Amino acid sequence: MSTSTRFTLKFPVVSICVLAALCGQSNASELVDALAEGSASASMNLRYESVSQDNAVADADALTLRTFLGLKSGSYKGFSVTAEVEDSRIVLGQGDYSVGPTGYNVGQYSVIADPETTELDQAFVQYQSDSYTVRAGRQVIALDAHRFVGHVGWRQDRQTFDGISLSYQISKDISAFYAYVNQRNRIFAQAADLDSKDHLINISYQSPVGKFTAYSYLLEIDNATPNSLDTFGVRYAGGVTLNDVKYSYTAEYATQSSETATLDVDASYWLLEGSATFSGVTLLAGYEVLGSDEGVYGFSTPLATLHKFNGWADQFLSTPAQGLKDAYISLSSTLAGGKGSLVYHQFDADESSVEVSDLGSEVDLVYTKAVLDNVTLGLKYARYSAGDINVDTDKLWAWVSTAF
Repeated sequence: MSTSTRFTLKFPVVSICVLAALCGQSNASELVDALAEGSASASMNLRYESVSQDNAVADADALTLRTFLGLKSGSYKGFSVTAEVEDSRIVLGQGDYSVGPTGYNVGQYSVIADPETTELDQAFVQYQSDSYTVRAGRQVIALDAHRFVGHVGWRQDRQTFDGISLSYQISKDISAFYAYVNQRNRIFAQAADLDSKDHLINISYQSPVGKFTAYSYLLEIDNATPNSLDTFGVRYAGGVTLNDVKYSYTAEYATQSSETATLDVDASYWLLEGSATFSGVTLLAGYEVLGSDEGVYGFSTPLATLHKFNGWADQFLSTPAQGLKDAYISLSSTLAGGKGSLVYHQFDADESSVEVSDLGSEVDLVYTKAVLDNVTLGLKYARYSAGDINVDTDKLWAWVSTAF
């Protein structure tokens, strides 16, 4: 596989020099000393992944290692600097898979979205006060449950964003977040990064009965063609404990409009989810609808951590034009010193037709266990049974990870 290296963001280094100049010569050494009093972090994730699909391409196998190194400076008058580098490599020649956007083995194998790359993962200058935090540079942004904006941390090359963000604690119970993003650094190294003009707005209120959130995500790829994607929504998440049983519940609704050179469409989204936890066991049920506009457009969440939703086999990373209804139930519990979950999904079209109605079903399993203070083992499996679209798909993962 061709190796990609990306170290293009120089903003934090330049900013340190600017800060030093602004502080004056008398305070320069004080600034350097403060910023040097920082911390370092490192992690490694060695993962095997296999994909078998009922189609013409060969089954895929990948053994990849992600190495992560991070440095965070101390603080000087509220300012600090963070820089993090990640590297993903194929191990022992186990690279029989395709990564379409990078041109790696296109059309030969099933897709495993872990290209070889060395990247500047995060690099930002931060100013923090008692009530607000400002970050400028490359950064992770993850909002609410990652349904609309996330870091896609499951993949070896996670998603980050270039831009500026502001987190503001308006009062003890009310907080606000705004970010302007001018580049989306996606999970395919630089091959699929996108220049953008995105505005992300999220305001929440923590009430005695739960958390209320209102959001507006105004997305646009900066390519001189009409492609706006505007989403407005509200979310409520709460919980209560009765007779040693913890109940949690979530409700969410959003509307979306998309305008391109050929389409002007609208769609809606809604979610209902509830769970009960007792004696170390959690039973959860949910119903999520990504709506359709008369079968020509499906509700889209391009900045989400998509692997987390609608089945781990990743058959609905793009919502079908007919939309998607996902009824799911899961059972989670501690098991043999670790944690395990079993999940079932039933998929249907939001706008059914004679040709497309049943979108299939999926069974997912995962088990993780910490074997040392900083070492975790994991095993995960997904089996998707196709309906009127897609193909039968089996995926298996096994990994060992460590963090320092």
